[in-house]
Amino acid sequence: MNDFTGQTALITGATNGIGLGLAQALAAEGARIAVAGVGASDVEPVVAMLKADGADAQGFTADLAGKDGWKALLGDVQTAYGQGGISIFAHCASPKRLESDTVLQVSEETWDGMVNTNLRSGFFLARELAKDMIAAKVQGNILFITSQHRFSPRNLPHYSASKAGQEMLVKELAKALGRYGIRVNGIAPGAIPGGGFDASTMPTINQMVPLGRPGTPADIAGTALALLSSKYSAYVTGEVISVDGGIQLHNWITPPETI
Repeated sequence: MNDFTGQTALITGATNGIGLGLAQALAAEGARIAVAGVGASDVEPVVAMLKADGADAQGFTADLAGKDGWKALLGDVQTAYGQGGISIFAHCASPKRLESDTVLQVSEETWDGMVNTNLRSGFFLARELAKDMIAAKVQGNILFITSQHRFSPRNLPHYSASKAGQEMLVKELAKALGRYGIRVNGIAPGAIPGGGFDASTMPTINQMVPLGRPGTPADIAGTALALLSSKYSAYVTGEVISVDGGIQLHNWITPPETI
């Protein structure tokens, strides 16, 4: 029996990048997967792929950038799995960010879409699913995928501010829900191509990462499995763990040292 057999994981942003990698990893460990994405054309191929690999998977569509998109997703998931049916909630969704959406250029619409997805939808989905877990006496897990830019500005204020806010949501939720046996943690990825970061735009990225390479969704998924596991992380909550190959150790003022 795998570590997550009998558990059901709702993963937002599960159609690509880090979310997809986590869906595949949890499925391989025996979890049922609720795949959440923006459109059916994105969700259906992922569900089909997971099923082809022997997983129990179901797809859901929702626009979390809208004010009430989370409500529709929550209702569909509750209908499908029942109250307390979700024991793992991983919030990986985040709108695609453009380098042109700077402090002086970002629009209200773009700001709202980013904050609604990362913070508003993330919080209310986590809270309502936690209520279901409490009612059903399920000691579940909540995981937020944040960013190194939660503490390092990059002239993308909507993105950085929402990711910083996610870190505090992890702490607030962990403090409030710990008494019910619900653990809440986060992962702050580094440079992960396909997860909102295009390595081709930074040809010197390997020089800035002490481990010498960009990360992969599988790198994030491995840490996520450990954090979500009651076997390995039963006493861990309220933490945001960097999985970045050491890039936060890079001195952004002077060039990296060479040997």
